[in-house]
Amino acid sequence: MGIFGRKSTDTPAAATTDATAVSPELAALTGEYTIDPSHSEIGFVARHAMVTNVKGYFKDFEGALHLDGTDPSKSTATIDVTMDSIETGSADRDGHLKSSDFFKTDEFPTMTFRSTKAEALGGDDYRITGDLSILGVTKPLSIDLEFNGSAKDPFGNERVGFEGKAEILRSEWGLTWNAALETGGVLVSDKIKLTFDISAIKNA
Repeated sequence: MGIFGRKSTDTPAAATTDATAVSPELAALTGEYTIDPSHSEIGFVARHAMVTNVKGYFKDFEGALHLDGTDPSKSTATIDVTMDSIETGSADRDGHLKSSDFFKTDEFPTMTFRSTKAEALGGDDYRITGDLSILGVTKPLSIDLEFNGSAKDPFGNERVGFEGKAEILRSEWGLTWNAALETGGVLVSDKIKLTFDISAIKNA
């Protein structure tokens, strides 16, 4: 069963009102949550030199969720990412990404996401759409999410977890730097895959 309602594979109930009912357990998850960055990750994957993938992530970010266990359309999410915290496993590459060729972190220190729409897709699958701002450019982004469940940790925190993925064309946000390859093609792909592994704690 998903966080906001019945799985699409559930056996239909005799009455329409019962088929759309939400269990008390799911309704109890309604509330405000703070993303726990020490147990979450916001990552990305870019194609390099046309032949391999380079993966990275951001070490520093913060965010909040409002979950509505009876009406998913009322759920919201906000995320603020510190661009200077980018990590790809290479100090030289990280420095280049922070420079004026890419993220210009001195001028644009933060990447933000503000949701504008939330949808239940069936089962544990959801989609959240919002405004992604990079380099002062704001464009819509849809993130497909899978709800991983809820639990109370040993410290008494009520947690929920989500995994998400999305794709963007970096050029649409003004990230156009590249270098041509002698064999054809370019050094860095325009298409970037984004990944989200989110653990959030319910506010007291």
